[in-house]
Amino acid sequence: VLGLLVWTLIAGTEYFLYPAFGWVMFVAVFYWVLTVFFLIIYMTMTYTRIPQVPWTTVGLCFNGSAFILYLIAAIVDASSITKELDSHNYNSWAASSFFAFVVTSCYAGNTYFSFISWRSRTLQ
Repeated sequence: VLGLLVWTLIAGTEYFLYPAFGWVMFVAVFYWVLTVFFLIIYMTMTYTRIPQVPWTTVGLCFNGSAFILYLIAAIVDASSITKELDSHNYNSWAASSFFAFVVTSCYAGNTYFSFISWRSRTLQ
């Protein structure tokens, strides 16, 4: 939900005039789609039908890459915000930057828990 909020806040502005916001949009939409995809896989228990895939490793790689790229995107988002005269984009960009850092912290926590799960699987 928070990732969806990031890209909808940016999509409602003239982000296409600024390449930095295009990068943030790419990261936000890409990881939102992948997160929904993995959510469906886990909710339908499809992962139990494909035991050949090392799901703990896939989860760790997904969450780790999401954390790193979202951190970069959040920093780019925050550093690209300018208070222009009569700009209606400022509030949306500021809110998207805040929520990008919130999403980054969520992926960081999930990366930590994925690492713990991955480590316990490799020790067995």
